[in-house]
Amino acid sequence: MMWKEKYKIGVERIDEQHKELFKRLSNFIQIVQDDIPWKEKLDSVKETMAFMQQYVEYHFDDEEKYQKEINYPDIELHKEIHAKFKQEIYDYVQIFEQGEFTEEKVQEFSAKLMTWLIMHVGKMDQKIGEYVREKGE
Repeated sequence: MMWKEKYKIGVERIDEQHKELFKRLSNFIQIVQDDIPWKEKLDSVKETMAFMQQYVEYHFDDEEKYQKEINYPDIELHKEIHAKFKQEIYDYVQIFEQGEFTEEKVQEFSAKLMTWLIMHVGKMDQKIGEYVREKGE
C-alpha cells in the first residue's frame, strides 16, 4: 500500500502527513504479513501501533486546525469522522492492552487502518483540496 499522487490534496503540510501515514501503515502491513514467527514481530507491531495512535491524533488536530483557518464548510462533519476513527483506534489499543494481542486481531486492525486511510484521504480529504482550489488559495 503505497502513497499515490492522486491522494494529494495540494496542501503541502497535510500531504506530507498523509505520506507519512501511508509509509508507516505500509511498513506495518508488511511486518504483519511477513512470514516470521509472531513473537519476533511483536515489538515492531506494538511500536507501530503506538506511533499510529499518536500520529493520527497529531495529524487530525493539525488538519482540523487548517480547516478552521480556511473556514472549511464541512469541518464539523470532518471532525466527527476523525473522532469516530480515533475511538476505533483507541478501542483496538484497549483490546491489545487487555491481553488480546493476537496476530488475527492485528491483521484485522491493519486492514481497517488501510481501508479507512485510503477511503478518507482518497475521498473526504480531497474535498478540502477542492475547496482550497475553488477559493484560489
